[in-house]
Amino acid sequence: QVQLRESGGGLVQAGDSLRLSCAPSTTGYATGWFRQAPGKEREFVASIHWIGGGTSYGDSVKGRFFISRDNAKNIVYLQMNNLKPEDTAVYYCAAGRYSNSPQGYNYWGQGIQVTVSS
Repeated sequence: QVQLRESGGGLVQAGDSLRLSCAPSTTGYATGWFRQAPGKEREFVASIHWIGGGTSYGDSVKGRFFISRDNAKNIVYLQMNNLKPEDTAVYYCAAGRYSNSPQGYNYWGQGIQVTVSS
């Protein structure tokens, strides 16, 4: 069983930046970030491969969000820049195989709220 601990969410204004952190309890898995706004389906945000550090991004965040991994600390970061009100959602960290689909991930964090005011 892999546990994931998310941190860094909060309330910011449009145009601000925020960095989320995800600390998996083990290594060897790809890590993904997804988000879910009220009344909407869970949306792919970004993922990073365990081997080689390859990354992938959802279309709505490309060029604004950046995922990275600190292998020494086993922490995955999601740097979110130029935040927009439509980025408001609960953000989830997940561990599994490298995929843009929630079905690719077996383990999920509890989620963390990000709210962007206009």
